[in-house]
Amino acid sequence: MELFNGCIHETEELLGGSSAKKWAYDPAACWAETSRNELVMLREAAYELGGSAKSAVSYSCFTTDERLVGPDEVWLYGPDLSEIRGDCAFARIVLFSIQDVGEEDEAYRALQDIEFVKYHVFPKGYMIRALSEDNREQVRVSRDAIRSGISFRNVGFDYIRRFREKENVRGVRVIFVTAPEADYPGLRAQARKVTDITRSLSTILDGIPTDCDSCGLREICDEVEGMRELHFQQAGKKSPSE
Repeated sequence: MELFNGCIHETEELLGGSSAKKWAYDPAACWAETSRNELVMLREAAYELGGSAKSAVSYSCFTTDERLVGPDEVWLYGPDLSEIRGDCAFARIVLFSIQDVGEEDEAYRALQDIEFVKYHVFPKGYMIRALSEDNREQVRVSRDAIRSGISFRNVGFDYIRRFREKENVRGVRVIFVTAPEADYPGLRAQARKVTDITRSLSTILDGIPTDCDSCGLREICDEVEGMRELHFQQAGKKSPSE
């Protein structure tokens, strides 16, 4: 699974202008979780990540190349939760290295299974509001959680712990971005590209015609290495370029 490799490289380039704080995964340092997404009322909140109509971006990329992801880590670009003083722009990006599970349809199901885990991570005092169709994720952080010492390090470890429960996951890098100077429009464009790749993969696996001139996937096939080959492979044909 290398369809997202370009997105991983482009994400790193977008974030490359600033240095990240990095923490190796420590399962003993995960933040406390609740049994469901905790309701944090506005009067109880210290601030909202992505609030006040500020940028809020979320997406995930997958690869079978473990070198692109590295060991389980949390990276932070910008102020930590205890340093934020009001609503700010926010991004959460997760890079996964996964084992090669064989057939593309099996790989697609594995990706969906891993991605679904994010809807079952409930850090205490950290209310997540996700709009997956818009690649948008806002988080309301409670004042009690701030007083108790919540940090992106601990919350990121929560995510890693849950993702690591999936047998196909080999490595996880959870990236949080709060830096005001970060290229949020660029990250949002990457999120849309990831969505396009995922939707195209789903459509290809469902079976579509292979007339490139009339195909609605032509743009993404032209842009993403390996997508066109996958399309013709699924159709039982060879690419015209061969």
